Amino acid sequence: MTNKINFRIVLPLLLLSGISILTIYSAMTYTSSSLGNLALKQAIWYLIGWVLVVILMKLKNEYLYHMSWLLYGVGVLSLILLLFFGTPINNSRCWFVIPGIGSIQPSEFMKIFLMLVLATMIHNFRSDYDNPTAKEEFLFLIKTLGIVFIPSILTFLQPDTGAVIIYLVIYACMLFVSGIRFRWFVGAGIGIALFAVGFLWLYFYKDNLFIQLFGSSIFYRLERIFNWSQGSGLQLENAMAAIGSAGWFGHGFNQTPIYFPESSTDFIFAVYASNFGFVGVIFLIGVILYFDVQILLLAKKRIEDTNQYIIAGILGMLVFQQIQNIGMTVGLLPITGITLPFISYGGSSLLSYMLLIGILLNISRKKDRVYKYK
Repeated sequence: MTNKINFRIVLPLLLLSGISILTIYSAMTYTSSSLGNLALKQAIWYLIGWVLVVILMKLKNEYLYHMSWLLYGVGVLSLILLLFFGTPINNSRCWFVIPGIGSIQPSEFMKIFLMLVLATMIHNFRSDYDNPTAKEEFLFLIKTLGIVFIPSILTFLQPDTGAVIIYLVIYACMLFVSGIRFRWFVGAGIGIALFAVGFLWLYFYKDNLFIQLFGSSIFYRLERIFNWSQGSGLQLENAMAAIGSAGWFGHGFNQTPIYFPESSTDFIFAVYASNFGFVGVIFLIGVILYFDVQILLLAKKRIEDTNQYIIAGILGMLVFQQIQNIGMTVGLLPITGITLPFISYGGSSLLSYMLLIGILLNISRKKDRVYKYK
């Protein structure tokens, strides 16, 4: 064990925090005054997040691994309670609203709990079976799929499709580095492709049957997603106009020229790009890439395999969100309501990311040790 702090992770994160607070302040031009000072709130969330990082570094990751099933159970219970007691916002029950404090989004923390459980399950499976048979691997995959399936269904019912996609991305990335046979990925890919073809055929050519089978809610959610291919919708059109008119150096700080919804959350990248232009975007993407590479380099250290699985889940989630958020903002990918990590406003999401930073900093301080988590 070493007490050194990995500043190659901390320093880019400090830059991202500054960019986040400044951009959210600029986005407040078009946010409701009833929401208060979002930039100040984001700064407070960052301070609380750093406190959580320090606490987590005192507790060590082994504590979380041993508590993973309890945390998973708490997460699932919170998702169940959300369906009954969650406060509806924009036709979704994704948040518990606490008067005087704000809202809590359990699905953000469920991502962490899911990573912890999957990491311990994979670790224990590899410990129990040095050379597992295809049958043993298949049974293991069924168990892990069930673990992912439960929060995915509960989250989908809120509805929060973006979080469900992230659960699946985390699962796929962690399995990919687990060492299981590649044939399972090929089979899953073929199965998903066949399902997608049938699903989309019903959507495009048998819409009445689609609605009867899956409901009107899913139909209209898909309709919103596919609108991106025509570049239609006030949100996307105005965001692209703000970005496209920014030029090399942007319109200037706090000078977003046009209104578009969700400017402080889903479309925060458009606010930043319109303020700081192409040069600012290159700088932001450079910081993000440097940050991601530093996380990737942790996996090359001589560390416990459980930590490697966690790194795979964290990195897969962050890279997916970064690509998806920026891609949908510029019209290259469907709009899914996925935020930009460490930049978009949101207390729950930011605290969940900061907890992951605490886990990563713990990993960077550790030497290789062997555990078994039951």
